[in-house]
Amino acid sequence: MTEPHILLEGTDLALAMPRREMLPDYHRWENDPTTLIGFGNQFPQALEVREAGWDRQRSNPRFHQFEVIRCSDQTPVGMTTLEINTFNRTAEYVVVIAPEQRGKGHATEATRLTLDWGFHVGALRMVWLKVLAPNTAGIAAYEKAGFKTAGRLRESGYWLGDPADEIIMDALRGDFPGPSATRAARGR
Repeated sequence: MTEPHILLEGTDLALAMPRREMLPDYHRWENDPTTLIGFGNQFPQALEVREAGWDRQRSNPRFHQFEVIRCSDQTPVGMTTLEINTFNRTAEYVVVIAPEQRGKGHATEATRLTLDWGFHVGALRMVWLKVLAPNTAGIAAYEKAGFKTAGRLRESGYWLGDPADEIIMDALRGDFPGPSATRAARGR
């Protein structure tokens, strides 16, 4: 396996370039039953479908993914995505944390690092996301990272087979909490 290509380091985590050889792990994370429930999906995706989409995603200038790496031992712990609307400089945010890495605060730091990159390198004006209302851990992590509730789509998703509201959250550059890892890296 190739070493991760680190782009931005935080306190415990770093953002790195996604790696093709990690596709089986990414696929496992994305198709874990608890991930599917959190995204409101009902069915898993075959590995062949994920593999077929790899090159298309890599060549899409509006679809930017980061592998999230634990700094202490270079272990991949998740992925984040910014799907950019180039016309108005906004992006939709998605995070997937490996099932065995959940509950350790990784979602908050991964989200902060991705917002840092989006605002300070990507020159985005706003980043938004949708989260199912029963996903209270996800909502708390997003709030700690700087997102604020912007609205609610009533019964637009599913949680454990039942209709559930989706909460729309957004973050502006001015909402970004804490020091910028991007600015600190620039000073090196």
